[in-house]
This record gives sequence, C-alpha cells and structure tokens, in this order.
Amino acid sequence: MASSSNPHHDAEDDAISRPNGDDKHFVFKPRALSFVWGNDSRYWRIPSRTSSSKESNDDEVAELVQVCWLEVTGLVPLNPSTSYQITFTLSFKGDAFGWSGTPVFMMAKVGKKGKYKWKKLKELENLPKEPTEVPSNEEPFVIDVPKGQIDNRLYFGLYEVWSGKWKGGLRVHRAVIKEKN
Repeated sequence: MASSSNPHHDAEDDAISRPNGDDKHFVFKPRALSFVWGNDSRYWRIPSRTSSSKESNDDEVAELVQVCWLEVTGLVPLNPSTSYQITFTLSFKGDAFGWSGTPVFMMAKVGKKGKYKWKKLKELENLPKEPTEVPSNEEPFVIDVPKGQIDNRLYFGLYEVWSGKWKGGLRVHRAVIKEKN
C-alpha cells in the first residue's frame, strides 16, 4: 500500500498538457486524473512523478489491478459559449476480467452545481488490447459550456459504481478535451 494516508490518487495539474498552447485542446496523462483507490497498489498502478520523465511521458499508463468501484475523474476550466468533445484512450490487458455485462459510463457537467450529462460506453464490452479512443468519433460525447456560465469548470470522468462487481485489467492512457468545430 502506498505510504499516503489518503487512499485516493489526487490529480496533478502539471500532468495536463495543451498541445496547441491554448484553451482549445487539453491532454490529461494518468497523473492528471483522480483515481478512487489510486494510492493503494492493491487496486491501481499509477505512474509516479519520478517515473514520468519527458522521454517516457507519452507512454504513461495507469493500470487497474482490481476494484469494485471504478471512478476516474478530471477537472479543467473551459471557455464559455463553446462545445467540447471528451474522450478517453483505454485498453485491456490480456488478463482483464469483470467487464462483461458491466455498464461503464462517461459523465460530465459544467460547474460544481451543474447537471450531469452521461453516455454508456458500449465499446468497453469488446475493448481491444491496443489503445482505443472511447467513445468513438461516430458517436462523440460532447458537452456545451453555456454563455454567461459563472462556473465554467468541466467535471468529467469514467464511472462504474453500481454493480459491485470486481473488475480489473483496464489501462488508462489519457483523456482528451478538445473544442468541437
């Protein structure tokens, strides 16, 4: 078990990159996300700050060992009057288990008091071992930041907290938030 008294991994803001240097495209490496039970190596393997050198940063992956409560979340302020597409790049290890018939949802809201929008990720039923972007571009998950919104922070994440079923073998490569044209 990790030496921290907090069993959860809290997001590290310095692990969010802006490939274009603007507020239109954000890439969240695993350390930029919060993982419930992420500081406990019985449940997750999260890359440490020291193991994430600039050279290996693109290969950073969080590995789910086993949990019955999947909650991986992120937070970022966005521009009002704009629509953003949210994706996660995920894969399964060869020994993944517990995913058949287990609904995983992507949820997002704008502002702490906002109303959640959600989407069932059917791709997780047959997720390959190769990194795959979900949801697909054919059925994107888009959220609008309304004009005049005072709290324009986007809260988003992956969730499977309802079945109580143990699952493992999921690999989280990144999350991407980008302005939708």
